[in-house]
Amino acid sequence: QIGLWKPEDTERNRITGVAFAELSDEEALDRVMDLKIMSRARPTDKQRLVQLLQQKGAVVAVTGDGTNDAPALNHAQVGLSMGTGTSVAKEASDITLLDDSFNSIGTAVMWGRSLYKNIQRFIVFQLTINFVALLIVLLGSIVGTELPLTVTQMLWVNLIMDTFAALALASIPPSESVMNDKPRRSPDFIISKAMQHN
Repeated sequence: QIGLWKPEDTERNRITGVAFAELSDEEALDRVMDLKIMSRARPTDKQRLVQLLQQKGAVVAVTGDGTNDAPALNHAQVGLSMGTGTSVAKEASDITLLDDSFNSIGTAVMWGRSLYKNIQRFIVFQLTINFVALLIVLLGSIVGTELPLTVTQMLWVNLIMDTFAALALASIPPSESVMNDKPRRSPDFIISKAMQHN
């Protein structure tokens, strides 16, 4: 009913916790990316699933509310526990959904991506301003006897730019359009080619 299972799916796409535990590491690694449903999963099965997915290069998020979810929540890159869940699950997780709503996960991702873009905008802005100022002063010192910008003028430019303009960039509200972007790889540097499109 919720769309997890489709007509084209086969037995390869689902497994029970017991059958999953019986698979060797090689067999499990071969099949893990195709698994959609694991029923009757035990805490160790969930943890193993998370670790196998990570070995495949996947970034894993786990949601759970019980003590039996704690190992998987702890090993995942992002653990999401429910506000009504056990204290063990909350301790093992990174984020607690106070309203127990899965929609909040999407909202959190949207805010995170928007904030990241705002930081990128701020960095591009600062690099541009400082590079231009450096170039002006450098060329001025080479060509003429006097600096094109005095120290006071440079400080004044920095004071205006680093406060008002930077605050304006950093406080741009979150946009739902960021959800159309492809996920960013965790090792990627914050300064990238894509920054010029932001």
